Order: sequence, then structure tokens, then C-alpha cells
Amino acid sequence: MTRVVLVHGIAQEVKGAQTLLADWYPALSDGLALAAGPRVGRDDVSMAFYGDLFRPAGHRGLGEPELDASDVQDGLERELLLRWWESAADLETRVPGPAAPARLRTPLLVQRALNALSHSSFFAGLSERMMISSARQVRRYFTEPAVRTAVQERIARCVTPRTEVIVAHSLGSVAAYETLHALPDRPELTLVTLGSPLAVRNLVFDRLLPRPSDGQAHWPAPVERWTNIADAGDVVALAKELAPLFGARIHDVRVHNGVRAHDVRPYLTARQTGRAIAEALRPESH
Repeated sequence: MTRVVLVHGIAQEVKGAQTLLADWYPALSDGLALAAGPRVGRDDVSMAFYGDLFRPAGHRGLGEPELDASDVQDGLERELLLRWWESAADLETRVPGPAAPARLRTPLLVQRALNALSHSSFFAGLSERMMISSARQVRRYFTEPAVRTAVQERIARCVTPRTEVIVAHSLGSVAAYETLHALPDRPELTLVTLGSPLAVRNLVFDRLLPRPSDGQAHWPAPVERWTNIADAGDVVALAKELAPLFGARIHDVRVHNGVRAHDVRPYLTARQTGRAIAEALRPESH
């Protein structure tokens, strides 16, 4: 039963709760220190880990099974990769856009997207397999009910009456939002979302449960305060502000994370993130 629950995003399938905490906890502590907030002991922080749900089953041969452009499914996987490409091209001059002539003879639009994304700061150094796998995890979350339910169960297991703040990154912000709707009787808490794609129309927003109505999302009952933090160069958080679709009660904040705009660690070390978490922590009684 911890005061702070952390929820990770995509591409964490070969890690675990303690492995991620080893990265996240020092960054969280640094952000709190910069904001002159209280120190939170590691025992008061837990990681809602669900990455193993996306880990491929064992197979013959070494390493991970390879994926290429021909494996990308039409629909959400394809559209997500194309949107990431468009966003990266808008933000970085070294990333050729969809309108730019292809240097290589790649007849598949998806292959051009993968080639271009390999030049972006976020996807630099990642293999095509990892880029495709990232899009596939988003698709599986929204299209496979068993996966969606299992992810939310992992998060719900960590949220207790003692929880004061949930800090959710990337796809984790989507899962945390939906999970909180299923926990209407939990005491009030604060939600802090980092690099969230929640407001991306068609790909994410319109797939949320409960379904948005009249172009507006529903407010999760346990959430008393909600701070959404985004870097202007974050290609995953395609829509940087949540308030227009989720309500004026949300406090949208911009930060600068440097080259790796979607990396959770600079998000956590930002003074603005530390302040949002600090404001959620109630003084402990002794």
C-alpha cells in the first residue's frame, strides 16, 4: 500500500517492476527536490507493471522475432506509425516528411515511415522491429479486450485507499485513466500524466472507455486534481493539451526534456512534475 503509484508506457516488456523503479525513483526524487517538495521513501512508491503482458512467447532461434513493414497491420498500427512520422517531420528538420521524395526505393508507405522515423530523436537507435512493436502494443491494448482488462487489473491492484497520486507515462496514462473509471469508490487522488496520447483524435481519444460523448471525455470519479505535462517535441503526445477534451479542471503544463522528449526520466526530473506530485502529497501524521 503506497502513496505514489507509477504506471509505465510502451516497450517495457522485458523489464519488471523493480527494474523500472530503479530508473524512475531517483528521477522522481530529483523532481520533488527541485520543487522543494517532501522526500518520499522508496517503500512509499510502487510500479504498476504490465509490460510482461506484451512479451512474445518463446520461439526457435536467438533474440526477438523479426518484424518488418509487411507485418504492420492496416488500421491503428499503420495510422499510428504515419502520425508519428508526420509529427517527427514537423518537429525535426532531419526527418524527411511524407511529401519529401524517398531516397530509397521503398514502395510501401509504411517502410518510408520507418526509414524516416529512424532519423528522429525519439526513435534513433531503435530497430524497425521495436518501432513496429511499439505501435502494436497500442493496437493490442485497444483491440484485444483480454489484454486491456489484464493491464487495468495490474493498475487497480496497486491503487489503494492510501494512494495519493498516480503518475502515468505514455500508454500508461490511457490505461490509468480507464482504470480509474472502474474504481469510483476509491478516495480522491491526484493524476499526473506525462507524454500522454489521450487527446489524439481517432487513434486514441475516440477509442476510450467510457466512450466520450458530444466530443468530451468523462471525468474519472476518484480524480480530485489532474496535471498533464508534455514536451513540445514529444511525438507520442501528438496533442499536447488535454483540457479542451477532458475539461477545464485539467492543468496543462509544458516542459523541455531535451533531445529525448518522450523519455520518462526528464519528465520526472522537471520542476513542474515535482511540484504537481508534491501538491498531491498530504502531510504524514506521526
